[in-house]
Amino acid sequence: MLKGPFLDRNWMAQNPDYKKSNIVMLGLPFDGTVSYRSGSRFAPERIRLASWGLEEYSPIFDKELADVNFHDAGDLEFPLGNTQKSLDLIKDNVEQIYADGKKVFGIGGEHLVTLPEIQAISKFYKDFGIIHFDAHTDLREEYLGEKSSHAAVIRHCSKIVGAKNLKQVGIRSGMKDEFEFMMLNNTLCQKYSDLDELKGKKVFVTVDLDVLDTSIMPGTGTPEAGGMTFKELDGWFEYLKDFDIIGADVVELSPDYDSSGASTAVATKVIRELLMAMG
Repeated sequence: MLKGPFLDRNWMAQNPDYKKSNIVMLGLPFDGTVSYRSGSRFAPERIRLASWGLEEYSPIFDKELADVNFHDAGDLEFPLGNTQKSLDLIKDNVEQIYADGKKVFGIGGEHLVTLPEIQAISKFYKDFGIIHFDAHTDLREEYLGEKSSHAAVIRHCSKIVGAKNLKQVGIRSGMKDEFEFMMLNNTLCQKYSDLDELKGKKVFVTVDLDVLDTSIMPGTGTPEAGGMTFKELDGWFEYLKDFDIIGADVVELSPDYDSSGASTAVATKVIRELLMAMG
């Protein structure tokens, strides 16, 4: 019998027992509606491998990954070219996670994967909020005639939770009417305390990695200059530790646009820190 050791393709420090875990990490390698640079479908696998280059301990949260008690379920397999069936697969699997009394942590993939997650969660929680980190508003009704688009995902999510339950951080690009939507509904946050309207509610946190500056995160589908540093993003996560986070995702890494691997390493640490805030 072979003795190994063998390379583990699951996330570092995950709990191999689904039944005993609190959080389920779910790979969502879908990028069927990307409007600029595709390739985020390759992110979940690359992120898993890169996780082994991280320490298990977060000094910011004074916790180790084992304290979070998460299970890595692996990647869903999607039928290429069939957006609706792919979204339905996400929704069905996320529904099962919540039916089992657990929380989801999605790894995209493009940002559209958030919509079926929110649809699934809404069957279990009727009044919850969304905290959205992104460079882009994602508040269009449609993009090039298609409602199921990563450029429209947050608008459609807001219809499920209500605009009053949406808060957006890091936004610096979008159409004029999208910025008017943010002003009308007071969704854009400039400081930590702007999130406090959602304190006491259950919240879902969605992070588009292009919220970070392109100097830090060039490996993304729609890079946008003028973004946060990693330390600034981590500060928001630290503030979120006092919120009731019922689910999260991290999306839009396109690893092949950064041959150095630095973007993948950054994405992996973003996931570690958000897991700490969530757990």
